[in-house]
Amino acid sequence: MMFTLQRIETSTQEIKKSRFLAIAGPIDDEQSAKAFLVAHSDPTANHNCWAWRIGQTYRFNDDGEPSGTAGKPILAAIDGQSLDRVAAVVTRWFGGVLLGSGGLVRAYGGTAALCLRGAEKIELVETLRATIACDFADLALIKARLAARGVTIASESFTDTGAVLAIGLPKDAADATRALVSDLSRGRAILSIEDRTPFSYYMSP
Repeated sequence: MMFTLQRIETSTQEIKKSRFLAIAGPIDDEQSAKAFLVAHSDPTANHNCWAWRIGQTYRFNDDGEPSGTAGKPILAAIDGQSLDRVAAVVTRWFGGVLLGSGGLVRAYGGTAALCLRGAEKIELVETLRATIACDFADLALIKARLAARGVTIASESFTDTGAVLAIGLPKDAADATRALVSDLSRGRAILSIEDRTPFSYYMSP
């Protein structure tokens, strides 16, 4: 299972006179990741190191710290919590004491991990896009039963005899949902998978 964050979270640590602030939050795409990093970096600080992951795509940056001592440990903290669609910035105000490479890895990775461990998380569910064409007589019952199964209705349009629902349904429930729709409508309603490439949406645990 993969998770994202419910909201923006923060954590601070002081390590050998340097202050570390971690800010982490949910993101939807690369553009929102960049916007998050800009919004939560402090230009007056010595370093704003960061990492983010969206599926198989990830980035990290040491922002002037020795290579591999900041961004990568932050990414490891994200991955260690089975998180996706998450960005984290760890800002450092230098306190005058050098930490060494190992100390930096522990400081950046540890502050990020502290922030993420205490964060409220929600499950990411793989879904498929589909449509359901149904008669007016079956519409209310189908909509009620879909909602009970965690199916989201993205849009609804009407025809002369009924409605067409654009839905997102959990990938592992596609066959069961198709059978349910058929049973509820006595075979009149038709569920068609529009896109077999899974996409993710958020579902509360």
